[in-house]
Amino acid sequence: MTTSATSASSNKATETVLVLDFGAQYGQLIARRVRDLKVYSEIVPCDTPADEIAAKKPAALILSGGPASVYAEDAPSVDPAVFELGIPVLGFCYGQQIMATTLGGTVAHTEKGEYGPAPLTRCDGINGKAASKLFGDTPAEQTVWMSHRDAVSEVPEGFVVTSTTDVCPVASMECAERKLYATQFHPEVKHTECGNQMLANFLFNICGLQPSWTMDSIIEDSIAAIREQVGDNRVILGLSGGVDSSVVAALCSKAIGKQLVCVFVNHGLLRKNEPEEVEEVFTKQFDVDFIHVHAEERYAKLLDGVTDPEQKRKIIGTQFWEEFFSVAQDLDGVKFLAQGTIYPDIIESGARKTGGKASTIKSHHNLIPFPEGVHFDLIEPLDHFFKDEVRALGTALGLPDHIVHRQPFPGPGLAIRIIGGVSPEKLEILKNADAIVREELDAYNQRLYEETGERNSEHSCWQYFAVLPDIKSVGVMGDERTYQRPIILRAVESSDAMTADWAKLPYDVLAKISSRIVAEVPGANRVCYDITSKPPATIEWE
Repeated sequence: MTTSATSASSNKATETVLVLDFGAQYGQLIARRVRDLKVYSEIVPCDTPADEIAAKKPAALILSGGPASVYAEDAPSVDPAVFELGIPVLGFCYGQQIMATTLGGTVAHTEKGEYGPAPLTRCDGINGKAASKLFGDTPAEQTVWMSHRDAVSEVPEGFVVTSTTDVCPVASMECAERKLYATQFHPEVKHTECGNQMLANFLFNICGLQPSWTMDSIIEDSIAAIREQVGDNRVILGLSGGVDSSVVAALCSKAIGKQLVCVFVNHGLLRKNEPEEVEEVFTKQFDVDFIHVHAEERYAKLLDGVTDPEQKRKIIGTQFWEEFFSVAQDLDGVKFLAQGTIYPDIIESGARKTGGKASTIKSHHNLIPFPEGVHFDLIEPLDHFFKDEVRALGTALGLPDHIVHRQPFPGPGLAIRIIGGVSPEKLEILKNADAIVREELDAYNQRLYEETGERNSEHSCWQYFAVLPDIKSVGVMGDERTYQRPIILRAVESSDAMTADWAKLPYDVLAKISSRIVAEVPGANRVCYDITSKPPATIEWE
């Protein structure tokens, strides 16, 4: 059993908003919207007991939506005592329905479903009703985003209806005296035109919070938590050179200095020139112990002839921990293992910290296989942060841009971007093609940044790389027939890796990438562009 260091939020418990997750499509988005308003938010399972919630001392609770019917046999539920804690509560969609049924109201099927934009009419502040603090000065008529068939038909005692739509007579309800508010629509999505204002009204006008959660406060709290947890002990970190592990290294370096040991396992599957870049950065810019483990040949033998992607991941992950722990066991005084785990990792590996309700998409993020007799407590200071938040934290820590905005890179490296077996020939082709993709799209992103002043502006690429499929295609080069490998270009727009759309790259950019790859990469004669979003695809291919 491992234990995590106290999260950065613990010292600011009274300023925390907990999102109770009922399996919502937009659960993570709710937390993001709250944090965008500079209030810290965490997601917890919907069935978290009231006493555990109370122990966290949150300033507010938000009940997410969910796909189930409140009357289904296995419907997610909430501890009724949650509503007796005296903590302000805001429910969305299923959250409104579960609030209603738990407190004595009724939910029923509407005559027809309501999906997408819907015109909403406020009915607060008229006929002797008090004006709703949730709606504040938003318009009497506005557009909201609906996604439901069930709806509240009778509100609980003490509640009033504050808005309606043509389909939904209880589009929102509240008991202002108890600070209980709920909407059938989704304020967290951008299609609800006044949704962000409603969230701000709830946080600041109803809950009395302050927009004080900044990157400086995150750094301060994280450093304090790490120091308190570690004491005089040493910490070991598996360093990949990516932004996640780099930010953790920077945090730990600021907190404990030379008590941190960074171990870089080189499996030979990194991008072109990356091992050299990683070593240079972390030996010259960080005051930490750095150990470079050369394991390229061992990995090559283990992966020879392996084509199944899941088997690749398991081999690479297992060997990584063998290499890592062989170093760790030779070090004295190491009690803690630091990791760059971020929130999408937790969700896609089975949500081990959020109730275990998500399906496993990426197995390489699962629990660490400690060898017999070996134990380290975990330090995961980024485990409730999304990728763009981690980048912002890296900038605030003073990390250089080429680290902060480094392209995300999977733990198994290029092995999962090579479809089929991994060989030295395929690795060389992919490394060279990928280097061209990154060079050209780095330049494209830089041009957009100079034009807009935003790192993730419209149509900028959030992640981009080359994929090598396990096929060959016919081509004509120099008046000769070729039978060589195609390269697949993958470039997506995203902010948090939970969803992604294919990047709308200009034709001239695509043309330049294609012409360079076929001209400069021996063994490649064709370039294709993947225009599939996530979902239904994933960002990576394997």
